[in-house]
Amino acid sequence: MRYAEARRRLPAWLRRRVFTFETFIEDSVSAFARSLPSGALLLDAGAGETQYAHLFAHARYVGVDLAIGDPGWDYRRLHAIADLEQLPFADGRFDAALHVVTLEHLPRPAEALEELARVMRRGAALLLVAPQEWEVHQAPHDYYRYTRHGLEYLLARAGFAVEEIEPAGGLFLVISRRLLNACQMLPWLLPVFGPLALLAALLDPLDGRRDFTLGYRCLARRN
Repeated sequence: MRYAEARRRLPAWLRRRVFTFETFIEDSVSAFARSLPSGALLLDAGAGETQYAHLFAHARYVGVDLAIGDPGWDYRRLHAIADLEQLPFADGRFDAALHVVTLEHLPRPAEALEELARVMRRGAALLLVAPQEWEVHQAPHDYYRYTRHGLEYLLARAGFAVEEIEPAGGLFLVISRRLLNACQMLPWLLPVFGPLALLAALLDPLDGRRDFTLGYRCLARRN
C-alpha cells in the first residue's frame, strides 16, 4: 500500500501518530504561514503539487518546481517550471520562502540555496525541511541526506543566519517508521509490527540526544 493511500484511510488522530514526519512538516509549514503578515510575497521553491498553497491564502504564494520528481503528480498549478539554480525572478523580490523536502533532490544544493538567497530580500524568513534517515524516493533524482551540521554549513555559506534547527523526533520514531516500512513491503506483518510501531513512537521522548532522526526543520533569515 502506498503512503498516500494509507494516510487517506486512517482517522486523523491515528494518521498523526503513524506518519510523524509528515505531521512534523505540516505543523511546521502551518506555523510558518501564521507567522507571515498579510500580503507577504512567498516563494515555495520545490513546490511539487503546491499542496501548501492553501495555508498562504493571506499571502501571495508563488510555487516553483522543475516538475520531474514524480511522474504521477499534477504540476499544472505551479506558477513557474524552473531549475532552482536558475530562478526566473529579480534579486531581493521575496519576503519569505519555503524549501520543504527538496534539498535532497538537488544535485548541487549549495548553488540552489545561494540562488534562493539571491531572490529573497534581506531579513526574509526561510523554512527548510530536509531528511536525515529516509528511504530513497523520487529516484533517480535523490542524491543526499543531511545532518544538522551539514544544513548549518550550507545555509551559512548561502548567506542565511540560522535561527533554529529542530530534529523531527529521535531514535524511536526512526524505529517506528522502519517497522511501518516493513509492513509496506510485507503487509502480513502489520498485525505484529503495526502495534510495535505505535509503541516505539510513544517511547521517543526517552531519546534526549536525537542523533538519529527522520529529518530537520530549519528556520533562517537572509543576511
